[in-house]
Order: sequence, then structure tokens, then C-alpha cells
Amino acid sequence: MLAAKLTSQLPLDTLRRIHHGTSYRCLYTLSNVFLHTEGGRTRDTNLLSDSSALRRGFYSQSAFRPTFRLRDTQQYGRRSISLSAATIVNSAPRPIQPYLRLMRLDKPIGTWLLYLPCAWSIALAADPGHLPHLGILTLFGTGALLMRGAGCTINDMWDKDFDKKVSRTATRPIASGEISQRQALVFLGGQLSLALCVLSCLNYYSIALGAASLSLVISYPLMKRITYWPQFVLGLTFNWGALLGWSAVKGFCDWSVCLPLYFSGVMWTLIYDTIYAHQDKDDDVKIGVKSTALRFQEQTKPWLSGFTVAMLSGLVVAGVNAEQTLPYYAVLSTVAVHLTHQIYTLDIHKPEDCWKKFVSNRNLGLLLFLGIVAGNLWKERRENLLQNEEEVR
Repeated sequence: MLAAKLTSQLPLDTLRRIHHGTSYRCLYTLSNVFLHTEGGRTRDTNLLSDSSALRRGFYSQSAFRPTFRLRDTQQYGRRSISLSAATIVNSAPRPIQPYLRLMRLDKPIGTWLLYLPCAWSIALAADPGHLPHLGILTLFGTGALLMRGAGCTINDMWDKDFDKKVSRTATRPIASGEISQRQALVFLGGQLSLALCVLSCLNYYSIALGAASLSLVISYPLMKRITYWPQFVLGLTFNWGALLGWSAVKGFCDWSVCLPLYFSGVMWTLIYDTIYAHQDKDDDVKIGVKSTALRFQEQTKPWLSGFTVAMLSGLVVAGVNAEQTLPYYAVLSTVAVHLTHQIYTLDIHKPEDCWKKFVSNRNLGLLLFLGIVAGNLWKERRENLLQNEEEVR
């Protein structure tokens, strides 16, 4: 009430002009709450955008960090709690927050991109007319979270000095000094130990196959110092699940399906990670690291178009060899349209557009997974129709 009394004596325009100061910003935000809401109901919905903008500025001060992000609903003026990976990390006990950020738990897009090729392979390996094995999908989801976190820890340990020189990465826990190299090494050991426990739940063939990928996980962060194609090595690493998922279900790899699927995944990684690399190309030049974004430069779109054709060709081959059906190919055509639009509208000189296009690949991967599942369920219907035709004959 004190804030309301104080602010009610000042014109609203005056308050807006001085709201950029920390104390006045806080005062004005409180005044909006008291003056324009009553009994939990909004009295002037036209001011919601102003108060929301000020609330973001208010919370951006280091002294004010809300546990959950609040949304105002215009219909009733109520606030609802919106959970996200970032808010979960910020809600964790403060001593463990740097470790959660080190494994990028607040940025789950990388985990999705690692997990989706596994999910494709598991779905392709399912018996005709059946859904993919839920237990194996869950197991691989856990493994993807742990291995992606381990990869990020290794990357930050290798790139500590580079990260300090780039504004986007300077606040990472190791680069900023929140976590020492020794602490990171111990944490890495814990992540890899848990990942090994997950891997040990699979058959012996899959355990050996999964262990073979560790060399790629460790060596990938070094590739940006050596070659302009680190994205290719990332593709080899991130899409290992295209081999491992099938073997976890069947106990072996059908190379006629797994290799084309793996190849397609590598091409997909070259597409989305080249787009991602364009965000950092100026900083990469300054600190002396390489990427496909620097290799392709203004010829990026033709290269990405070539990768798209190669990816789709591999998926067609994998689908034919896995005896996929109409829904799979229908979704594949939608994937082609998505990639074409993504590349055509890409602006490599706008980091925000590159990020938006990069993140959209999660939805593309999920769409392909649904297409595989639908195509597999369709197999039973097709087999029943063929059986009925034979009986009629």
C-alpha cells in the first residue's frame, strides 16, 4: 500500500520516463500491480504489456531471481506457473546449479538431437503392427541425457580458454571459474559411470557397440582446431544411436537399414549444426577455430541443399529395406518440405534466425519418428489385406 500511495501522486508518464533506474523500476512495477489490479482481476488489460516488460527488467537485476516464470492471463488476470528446463535448473540448490549448467540441463535441445536418431532406429526395429518398445525408449532417453552432458563437460574442459573470449560462452561454469578443472573431471567420471550403468542394461552386442563410440565423444571437441569439418565428426558421434537402437531391440545390426539411417543422421547434423555455427563465425575467426560455416560462407545454402538430398535419399533406402509403408513416405515428403523451407528462408547473417532454424530441427526429428511409428503400424493392415486377398483367390 505504501508503494501505491507514493506512486499515485506521480503522473504515469513521469514514472515511465524514470523507470530505467533500479529503485524507480521496482517502485513503478509495484505501482502497476496495485493501481491496475484489484482482487486478482485485471482492471486495464491494455497495460499488461507495459507491466510485463517492466517486470522482466525488474527481475533482470541480480538481487531478484524468481524461481518460476509467471504469465499473466488476460481473461482473469491470474498468474500461472510455466515450468521449463531453465527454471528447473534455477530452482535447484545453488551449489549444484553450475554442474547442471555444465551438462546443459537448462538447454535440452542438444539432448533431443542426440536422442532422436536412437528413437528412429528403435521404432524401425519394432515388430510389424507394434509400437516401439517403451522401456528401451526410456532407457535411451536417460542415456542421451547423460552422454550429452558428458560431451558438454569434455567440450568445456577442452575449450576453457576459447570460451573466455566469446561473449556467448564466457559465463559457462568452467570458463567463468565456478567449477575447476578437477571438479569437472570428477563430475565427468560420475556422468560416464551412470551412462555405463545404462549401457549395461542392454545386450552384449549393444554394450560393445556403445563403448566403441566413446573415442568419438572424447575427440570431437578437438576437431575444431584441426579441420573445417568438425560438424561431420559431431554427426558421426551424435547419430551412433541409429546403430545402437536397432541392436538394442534385435541383438544385432541389420546394416541394410542401420547404415543408411546412420548416413542420413550424419547429413542431418551437418545441416543443423552448420546453421548453428553461423551464430559464432565472427568469434571463431578471432579465436582461430574452424567450422563448416567458415568453410561454406556464402555458399552455405547450396551445401545444405546437397546434404538435404543425401539425407532424404538415405531415409528412402532405409525405409525400403525396413519394408516401411505409405505413412512413412508421406511424412518423409513433409520432412523434405520442412528442410527446403528452412534452407530457403535462412539468413546466415542473423544469429537469431540461425538459432530459430536450428531449434526447429527437434520438431522435424519428432515428425520423422511419428512417421516411422505410423508406417510400422500400417504394416499389419497391409499384411492383413494381402492375406485376405490370398484367401479369396
